[in-house]
Amino acid sequence: MASMARDLLAQDSVAATLERITASATELVEGCDAAGILVLHDSTVESLAPTHELVVDSDQLQQRLGEGPCFDLARTGQGERVFRIADLTGLPQRWPAYAPQAHALGVGSMMGFLLFTDDEDLGALNLYSQPGAFTDVSELAGWLLASHAAVAFSSARTQAQMEQAVATRHLIGEAMGILMGSHHITEEQAFDVLRRYSQENNIKLREVARLICERGRLS
Repeated sequence: MASMARDLLAQDSVAATLERITASATELVEGCDAAGILVLHDSTVESLAPTHELVVDSDQLQQRLGEGPCFDLARTGQGERVFRIADLTGLPQRWPAYAPQAHALGVGSMMGFLLFTDDEDLGALNLYSQPGAFTDVSELAGWLLASHAAVAFSSARTQAQMEQAVATRHLIGEAMGILMGSHHITEEQAFDVLRRYSQENNIKLREVARLICERGRLS
């Protein structure tokens, strides 16, 4: 597990980190056949790094129905942070629409772990298997994995955001230089041109800067 934690932090992108998390679930958690990370954007589900098509099918089913264990976990992170379902067919009353349709997809048993830090909830790591496959040992391994995964996910995302911010500043600076040179205006005036064009055309400032850098002019 310690080696896995170091491996997660060593990944060079958010996507690689997420893929390593779900792959680690199938490798390290006893009984796990498939894994994925579900992230909610309001009521829209995003499936990240699924190891099997079953994960995506289950996530999309929960979005369509507005119910399901993974959907509930990601949506109500202030309450339940772990769930373990030995046999999905035994819980039709809790998810009356999802349970039978998920069973038809091939979902037998499930476990889910909220990925969270002190500052934010990041989504839910969800594991799938056959009925009765997950044990207490499986749940402990999944919980330990999720704890390390949340830190790695948050760190990778923060790093990506910082890199994007630096790249954006560089792009805007380059665009301002083009405007200053072609129109003989000051740095402040060049930025004002970018800002006004962005607001008037409802285009992000980064995109305006990219267009100028590509064309050598604003229009």
